Amino acid sequence: MVNAWTIASAISLLLLLIQGSATAILLSRLFKGPSRHPPIQSQNPTPELLGTVSVVIPTLNEALRIGPLLDQISRQSYEVREIIVVDSRSQDGTPDLVKASQQRDPRFRLITDDPLPDRWVGRPWALHNGFLHSAKASEWFLGMDADTQPAPGLVAGLVKIAEAQGYDLVSLSPQFILKYPGECWLQPALLMTLLYRFDPAGIHTEQPERVMANGQCFLCRRSVLAAVNGYTSASRSFCDDVTLARNIASSGFKVGFLDGAQVLKVRMYEGAIETWKEWGRSLDLKDASSRAQIWGDLWLLTSVQALPLPILLTYLFLSPSLPLSPSPPLFLLGLNSFLLVIRCAMLLAIAPSYDRQKAKGGWLFWLSPLADPIAVLRIFLSAFRTPREWRGRKYEKS
Repeated sequence: MVNAWTIASAISLLLLLIQGSATAILLSRLFKGPSRHPPIQSQNPTPELLGTVSVVIPTLNEALRIGPLLDQISRQSYEVREIIVVDSRSQDGTPDLVKASQQRDPRFRLITDDPLPDRWVGRPWALHNGFLHSAKASEWFLGMDADTQPAPGLVAGLVKIAEAQGYDLVSLSPQFILKYPGECWLQPALLMTLLYRFDPAGIHTEQPERVMANGQCFLCRRSVLAAVNGYTSASRSFCDDVTLARNIASSGFKVGFLDGAQVLKVRMYEGAIETWKEWGRSLDLKDASSRAQIWGDLWLLTSVQALPLPILLTYLFLSPSLPLSPSPPLFLLGLNSFLLVIRCAMLLAIAPSYDRQKAKGGWLFWLSPLADPIAVLRIFLSAFRTPREWRGRKYEKS
């Protein structure tokens, strides 16, 4: 009769094989961190940047969030030729806020996009319209979301980095503003699902299918967007930023993803429930990935993020004392302890990417590793489901 120790050893050996290879992949990415490009800084514009950037902001009922962006984007200097707000028939007074800003800054333009065509998602459709209406004399197209808060000198600093590094497209990871206890606990765990799957921000990725991007601050040469016909290649994507960036990289252009925590803040969602619902269903990046890549990412996240804590707790509360002699269970315990140490170290590393100064229960940020299994579960739940509703729009099943 097979005893419990033999069964535990067999299971441990299987888990070691699964988790060990995933850990090797994770470490190969983390070891690139010291060579990454440093966080970008605000810069003052120089004369050659005059009128080189068209800013495009898609909106749909953003009255409660867009105020800081309208104020702060207006403070960018002469490198910004125009600020085009593409509104999708908001019903909450968003256009009135834009018109008020237009009275103070003539660079603002308010346009209403055409009715959403079949097989288009609202956000890329609005951005595509903004691109079509932008000045051809602008060298750069900068897409920004309504929930962002750019620091003075962001646009100049972004353009200068792009030109110095030879990027045709560059986007930024922001600093996230947290306010409520639930999101302080859940949001960092969801963010970690991205950090485990991709190279650190500031590392140039040669493989187009592993390119990362963030549409909240998305700078692209206008000539490059014209070459790929605007946002048409991402028309049906609910992660249009990553889809478009990977298509551009596949066309031979240089794409970068940099740390922008010192120049860009964002207040994405209100509370844990909205964060789970809205952000969680796009984090799988299925619209920009092959089925094999999706399964590979799910295996990696399960191995290095979801399993370590449950395995350690299982051994702590259910297993008998482990012998000191080498054995699969002892090695498995050591591997998962190591993975938990990595997770805590990464939590320290991403702390500057969060603004918790006014957060209620901000200390829950440090307990976010406890939410890792739930965060990975969220990726599983959304990986093979097409959203039927997004930002107030309903979409028919195709």
